[in-house]
Amino acid sequence: MEALKSANDVLFILLGAIMVLAMHAGFAFLEVGTVRKKNQVNALVKILTDFAVSTIAYFFIGYSIAYGVDFYAGAETLAAKNGYELTKFFFLLTFAAAIPAIVSGGIAERAKFNPQLAATFLIVGFVYPFFEGIAWNQAFGIQAWLKASFGEEFHDFAGSVVVHAMGGWIALPAVLLLGARHGRYRKTGEISAHPPSSIPFLALGAWILTVGWFGFNVMSAQTLDKISGLVALNSLMAMVGGTLVALVLGKNDPGFVHNGPLAGLVAVCAGSDLMHPMGALVVGGIAGGLFVVMFTLTQNRWKIDDVLGVWPLHGLCGAWGGIAAGIFGQKALGGLGGIAFMPQLIMTAMAIGVALIGSTLVYGTLKATMGLRLDQEEEYQGADLSIHRITATPEREPNW
Repeated sequence: MEALKSANDVLFILLGAIMVLAMHAGFAFLEVGTVRKKNQVNALVKILTDFAVSTIAYFFIGYSIAYGVDFYAGAETLAAKNGYELTKFFFLLTFAAAIPAIVSGGIAERAKFNPQLAATFLIVGFVYPFFEGIAWNQAFGIQAWLKASFGEEFHDFAGSVVVHAMGGWIALPAVLLLGARHGRYRKTGEISAHPPSSIPFLALGAWILTVGWFGFNVMSAQTLDKISGLVALNSLMAMVGGTLVALVLGKNDPGFVHNGPLAGLVAVCAGSDLMHPMGALVVGGIAGGLFVVMFTLTQNRWKIDDVLGVWPLHGLCGAWGGIAAGIFGQKALGGLGGIAFMPQLIMTAMAIGVALIGSTLVYGTLKATMGLRLDQEEEYQGADLSIHRITATPEREPNW
């Protein structure tokens, strides 16, 4: 009976891994639809290659740092208990690989290809698993200290903070170190519009991400006996809340409408197993509004050229989700309880600190040694040239 249960759990978490793997197609098409046409091929190649590099980094280094598990044993040992540990690795890898996929959207259209692959290896191999181990594997005794001090540990069921806030805040130093795209902000103070190249591709990416997110959240239970329909319903409500608020505040702009559900889903990850569905609706709605307001501020007033808005979408909405879990997970607001506000606040702040320090070290070092951005001519002709050298002129786009 135990073997059967283990086999069912292997299948359960494998299906989750496949759904989250499919989300990477969503990241790709969201970026393809948002960037200018001359950079579409770069976006597609970058997401797939980042995933491959992430797999190597997490397999050989990152997973061991986070969970103390390596894969140097014989095949017989690795396949024990139907290989559950192997499928768990696959599932958690798809989370880890989301970090460079998030960063990719922020640095699009002007980042060199090879330095970004190096950054991916360092971030997925070292920076991300360092905090992952603290939050999800009791590393350094921080969770035990929070439990002793505040009565509860930090709770992040599906990664609002561990994955999304980390990804968004890692992206911010990279965006700032790269600087804005040439011509984006003129000396006169005017802003040059770079409209999405394809609303259908952008929408397709958002839909793929949205559907896959139910694997991201629900399968974070990791075993069948812990599965919860509450997680599915809360994910749905947060998605709807984010969509409607982004629709209203974004004045029907399709870019905001299709990022609204993603903002809501980012925010609900942490407390999706604890909140009341009405609480999830509120959390998602606030996240949708947060994205619209902060994307507009960063682009127009602060002149931070975060192409897909990954810092507001993942960084800020993820941080909001971690804190919101400590509010709306409380029994007084219809939640299941078993959560405290201060651990959520402290660990969210710690994630931001780790992300900022780690990202600044990685991207600062790469900028000093390899350089991060394309030269002006390469950027003008298209970032695709950094992965495929051809002769192109402004009058004739590359014939792919």
